[in-house]
Amino acid sequence: MINVVIEKERSEKVRSFEMKGHADFAEHGKDLVCAAASAVSFGAVNAILSLTKITPDIQQGQDGGYLKVSFPQNLDSKTDEQVQLLVQAMIVSLQTIEHEYGQHIKITFKK
Repeated sequence: MINVVIEKERSEKVRSFEMKGHADFAEHGKDLVCAAASAVSFGAVNAILSLTKITPDIQQGQDGGYLKVSFPQNLDSKTDEQVQLLVQAMIVSLQTIEHEYGQHIKITFKK
C-alpha cells in the first residue's frame, strides 16, 4: 500500500508530504495506481519548481517507493499562495485515486 502523509501547520498550510510504499495493484511496470500516484506527485513538484522558482527539500528512495517533499517556511505571500494551490491540487488528485483504489493508497493528514 502507498501511504501518503500530509503534514499541515495549525493554519492548514501544507508544510510537507511524504509518500512511501508500493500500491501492489499489479505487477511492477503495470501498476496503474502506482503510476497515477507517482505522476500526480512528481507533476506537482515539477510544477512548483518551474512555476514558483522555489526549491523544496526533496528526498527520494532508491527503489522508487519513497518521496518526501518539504516546503520552505520563509516564502513571500504570493509565492506561498502559489505553492499551496499546487499542493492542494495534488492532494485533490491523490484523494480521487484513493476514492477509487482505497485498498492500495491511504492519505493521512497530520498536524
